[in-house]
Amino acid sequence: MFELSADHEEFRALVREFAEAEIEPRVAQWDKDSHFPAELIPKLGELGLFGLVVPEEFGGTRRPEGAGPEVSGGDFTMLCVAIEELGRVDQAIGITLEAGVGLGINPILNYGTPEQKAHWLPDLAAGRALAGFGLTEPDAGSDAGGTKTKATLADGIWTVNGAKSFITNSGSPITSVVSVTARTGTRNDGTPEISAIMIPSGTKGFDIAPPYHKLGWHISDTHGLSFQDVQVPEANLLGQRGKGFAQFLATLDDGRIAIAALATGCTRRMLEEATAYSKTRLAFGKPIGTYQGVAFQVSDLAVLAETSRLLTYKAAWLKDEMDAGRRTMQEVKQAASIAKLYTSEAAVTATRIATQVFGGNGFMEEYPVARFYRDAKILEIGEGTSEVQRMLIARGLGLPA
Repeated sequence: MFELSADHEEFRALVREFAEAEIEPRVAQWDKDSHFPAELIPKLGELGLFGLVVPEEFGGTRRPEGAGPEVSGGDFTMLCVAIEELGRVDQAIGITLEAGVGLGINPILNYGTPEQKAHWLPDLAAGRALAGFGLTEPDAGSDAGGTKTKATLADGIWTVNGAKSFITNSGSPITSVVSVTARTGTRNDGTPEISAIMIPSGTKGFDIAPPYHKLGWHISDTHGLSFQDVQVPEANLLGQRGKGFAQFLATLDDGRIAIAALATGCTRRMLEEATAYSKTRLAFGKPIGTYQGVAFQVSDLAVLAETSRLLTYKAAWLKDEMDAGRRTMQEVKQAASIAKLYTSEAAVTATRIATQVFGGNGFMEEYPVARFYRDAKILEIGEGTSEVQRMLIARGLGLPA
């Protein structure tokens, strides 16, 4: 059965120490100012966080001791540990790493040519650059197959026209490339052929909209993108032509486990905050934790946190086992959807409970529970809504599609 190794726990302590020293003192102001701390990304790179799943030959983090010989670079569980610990301090910082690796690096790592990997991965793995993942469109969210962005190939040049929405890490000062899905033709059965194409930042006709004014994740870099006669070389095709949609769906499978780690960090923080507050806040001359109405709520937080962690790291362990040839893709897909569904909804519940425990103070921005309350909702939406996860779980059980 799965368990976290001593190496994983040692790494957790390292990331936690960094997060508490470098992020915690500044994060409330960053959130207030909607400031994306580009200066923080290279520091995360120096810790090796962006290179955990990247082979060393492309600048990835050194293989952790105890990792099997089949594992390239670090392991996926190690990445989830890092995301959980960053998410415990701030969810927007956590999603910056999650999207930077899961949505930015992984498509290039898994489907790129040797030349593409050698060109893009070293800077991405080092935190000197970020990459985006352009799937969602104004009229194509959960129905990603409804992609309208088009790319035509002529004389060795792709010309891309269209738009993308809600794209993380797409317009930061250090964003180097965005991989986007586009219709590149029509199949024999009349369905669109969808391919993935890499568009470097600064390419003529590639416009980045101003940052969204969001409910939460104020620190995260999120933009709409538009492409007007954007031209890139034919060699910027990522993976096989016509396989882009399948490639991006596979990318989301891993991303759902990483989102579960982010949600687990949120729920853990709510348990810590509510527990500490219940010991010091007095009501009727006693700490509020002495009253069952509060004690039961804090106990529920403990259950949510423990279950979230178990589901997350089971899914991460299965992913690492699959990479070593010992588990199947279907096992990972099912575990990923279960973990993502439970942990995201648990995080929303946990922030609501913690806010209630804090009472009026929970509604004040000076307390972190207010920020986590705002940040949690998107966890039920991004990288596959709760409704999509339930659909996928039902299919995994063999129910009719």
